[in-house]
Amino acid sequence: MPLHLLLGDEEYLVERSLRRLIEAARAASDDAAGMQLTRMRAGDASISILAEMLSPSLFGEDRIVALDDAHEAGKDAVEVITSTARDMPDGVTLIVHHTGGGRAKALAGTLQKLGAETHRCAKLNASERVEFVRTELRDHGVRASPDVITTILDAVGSNLRELASACSQLAADTGGAVTAEAVQRYYSGRAEVTGFDVADKAVAGNRAAALASVRWALHTGTPHVLLADALGEAIRSIARVAAAGRGDPGRLAGQLGMPPWKVRKTQQQARAWRPDTLAVALRVVTRLNGDVKGGAADADYALERAIMQISSLAD
Repeated sequence: MPLHLLLGDEEYLVERSLRRLIEAARAASDDAAGMQLTRMRAGDASISILAEMLSPSLFGEDRIVALDDAHEAGKDAVEVITSTARDMPDGVTLIVHHTGGGRAKALAGTLQKLGAETHRCAKLNASERVEFVRTELRDHGVRASPDVITTILDAVGSNLRELASACSQLAADTGGAVTAEAVQRYYSGRAEVTGFDVADKAVAGNRAAALASVRWALHTGTPHVLLADALGEAIRSIARVAAAGRGDPGRLAGQLGMPPWKVRKTQQQARAWRPDTLAVALRVVTRLNGDVKGGAADADYALERAIMQISSLAD
């Protein structure tokens, strides 16, 4: 298949899908070593450059053209991409990344109608991350029980790159015998520096413990973004569970897109929150998201300030 659409905004899934497609295209080529790869943002290329990249080669070489952020492409660029997709040149593999939104929103649907093989790269919800971990382990020859998957998610967090790395490392280090005890053994000492541990303490109102944990996490190199993401996910999960009302975790799991264990845990956390304090907390984590991505002069201070605010809001 010479035409591919990477649909979604989960960076790790986009990068992994792109890497696999490039490897597949080169494996199918008679001249893998000489196969040219051109990668650029769709909106950064002039029409002439796009047209040149996507036209048939004069010398018959196979080529891969990867266009990032096509959802931001202008009208002329969209027309060139669409025209190429409608009549793919011989020897060209075209890989287009599109979030599904943006000013060129319609391009994703157009490419699908023209036969593009679609690779789903959207951000995963909690239940999808469970399946992601299960699949990663299975790809390494490990059949994991639910408690193993839960333990990995609790220990590692929601970052897909870190989850994939953890699954690979656990499979290799245990010879495929991945148990909950093995996960706890390998990650004991790490749990206290994950974003989810920091978030759990903050939403419980345990200010001193949350601050101590975030400082240790930063000291050991945990990225600011991961810590902010964990805090934001904790607050958003509490808001969703609180809005759903009381109920059986198993029944609410499907409705909320969370595994039952997480619904149960979040229901307990939600007891410390009211609608008005949750509204304030949501604003705090939204601002923090921008702060740790360059909006604040001191990301360490921004994290500590947000944790103090969140902790003070919990009843």
